[in-house]
Amino acid sequence: MSNKLGPLQTDLTLLCGKIGSAGTYTNLMRPNRKISRNYSKPFFSNRRPGLSGIPLLLFTLAIVSATAGLLALAYASIDDIDYAARGLIGLPRATPTLFPSQHAQQGITLYTEGKVEEALAEFDTAVAQRPRDIDYLYEYGRILIELDNFSKAEEIGDRAIAAAPDDPRGFALKARALMWSDPGAAIPLAVSGLEKDAEFAPLHAALAIAYTNIGRYSEGYQRGLLATQLDPLDAFSHRAFAIPLIYTDRRNEAIAALEKAVAINPDLTAPYFELALQYRQGDYQEMAVGIYRRILELEPGSAKAYLRICQTYAEVGEFLAATPFCETATELDENYADAWQWLGQMRYTRRNYEGTLEAMEKCVALGSTAVECYYMRGWSYYVLDQCPTAWDVLQEALRYTREPHIIGIINEGLASIRANCPGFEDARLPTPIPPTPIPPTPIGGI
Repeated sequence: MSNKLGPLQTDLTLLCGKIGSAGTYTNLMRPNRKISRNYSKPFFSNRRPGLSGIPLLLFTLAIVSATAGLLALAYASIDDIDYAARGLIGLPRATPTLFPSQHAQQGITLYTEGKVEEALAEFDTAVAQRPRDIDYLYEYGRILIELDNFSKAEEIGDRAIAAAPDDPRGFALKARALMWSDPGAAIPLAVSGLEKDAEFAPLHAALAIAYTNIGRYSEGYQRGLLATQLDPLDAFSHRAFAIPLIYTDRRNEAIAALEKAVAINPDLTAPYFELALQYRQGDYQEMAVGIYRRILELEPGSAKAYLRICQTYAEVGEFLAATPFCETATELDENYADAWQWLGQMRYTRRNYEGTLEAMEKCVALGSTAVECYYMRGWSYYVLDQCPTAWDVLQEALRYTREPHIIGIINEGLASIRANCPGFEDARLPTPIPPTPIPPTPIGGI
């Protein structure tokens, strides 16, 4: 069986090493002082009243004050009374209603603790209650970006601009939502925001990334540096400054910038992932693994962290050590296509072709277009003497790559089927597709 593998097994190590404010309300209690006129009596009477003048005024004010106090106490305590009463009679207790500002404060606290999903839920509620509050909209959008929900963040950016057109924060939100996918649109947005406040650091940080993504590295560097100078305690500014540093091969400076971002908010995991990637690409795999383990201390159920450890071990050929981490990633998130892909690759290195097929079929079912999920399936079917299926899968794999080395491996598989499988002797090999020039990947690109 081993003689059927061609060059695939010898190239696998190389392949696996490539990483794919609340308002104040005053309740004034006023008595209903409707005058009842009795026309049979004169306006003035000789009868001496019990109270008159200032004593009467003081008495009236005391009654009004006491009544207002009792009503206010009853109003303020109604939730507590209801809560206690429901407990006494065994009914479910209602959750006390929080003000938008309370939800927002809880959201900020959760975010700084690294509980980003929970923070998002709090701000979701705050924004629903106060949909035009720029403070809430801005924090809500920042958290959406942290969770890579850029389309929703762009929508919130539009709402923030509409709610406060003279506030730079709405422009910063939308620019950040577009700086990766559409930097050409992000740049004029950020520039418009700077017309509202030329020293708002997040706008310069967004420009650092957007300019870098269109190849204007010097401008990106200057914007990133300025952002960190304007707000040294803004973690996003340091993360943004790292991007032009990475693209211009200044990895040590990028690592220093990301370490500052981590130090500013040590419970937030996203900067850790960015920092670990730079260590990996600088061939400091042990440092990278240490950072991923730190992430798991903060977030024990992070399937992404387990997958990254698997990939890091695979990069140095430690396939046996890598496999359990890929397995754990799929157990934590069974819909994680990338984890199934890498688990399949690790199994292939151990000639576990049935296991490879199981993982790669799951990868494809989850919608992945990673070419590994196709051509490794094809080779596995071939090794297991399922030639017709192998032929079809390998043909399909050609649709997902333009990399000459991968195309060569796929064609080797097809040629092996023709040479060794009955009935395929006259099958036509696909016409080689002329290679399409691919723009060079920026050095250290994330």
